[in-house]
Amino acid sequence: MTPVIEVKGLAKTFTLHQQHGTVLKVLRELSFSVKPGQCLALHGRSGAGKSTLLRTLYGNYLPSTGSIRLRHAGEVLEMVGAEPRQTLAVRRSTLGYVSQFLRVIPRVSCLNVVMEPALARGVARSEARERAESMLTRLNIPERLWSLAPGTFSGGEQQRVNIARGFMVPWPLLLLDEPTASLDDANRAVVLELVAEAKAAGSALIAISHDAKAREGMADCYLDMTLEEPAHAC
Repeated sequence: MTPVIEVKGLAKTFTLHQQHGTVLKVLRELSFSVKPGQCLALHGRSGAGKSTLLRTLYGNYLPSTGSIRLRHAGEVLEMVGAEPRQTLAVRRSTLGYVSQFLRVIPRVSCLNVVMEPALARGVARSEARERAESMLTRLNIPERLWSLAPGTFSGGEQQRVNIARGFMVPWPLLLLDEPTASLDDANRAVVLELVAEAKAAGSALIAISHDAKAREGMADCYLDMTLEEPAHAC
């Protein structure tokens, strides 16, 4: 089966100009691939570069060296050095990202925040609303909160809104940064169900989780980032 994403020799360094030009090597020659229906779990201590890797794959950081080849619209696209319009098109239809923190426009309602990925793809508003309501119900967000801005919600509620938004539409590749952090057992179970359903539908996922139980429930493969030469096992 053809991988959804193939990464070769990926490295990322940061230069701290206000710290006498100190250079931090955060990602070191990473190589891995993920196929449809697989979840690759990133393993390693805090500071190993896991979140940096997800942000680099998403295009927030430019790698120092290496290649990120992603299947998009029936073709293979090299994401390193891609034009901004290509990156935006990939983010709209191919590459989803559930970060640790919900970042939304102030005063936009919870329901509209969750609907946005579907509306961006041209889904009818009525259909998008029905799907969003179903996701919010499943993730135990009370209906009385749907019309409110999620910036006023608790941390756990914001996390669940973020997850509802991330799973609102199908993605060929979905990045998950600590999706079960701050969640109780019942809501963790819902997230694991959503991950399993996405995999069954053919999505590839790359996930970070310090929750061993959640990580074991999601993962088909591991990338150990604690080693000097990170090991990829599928």
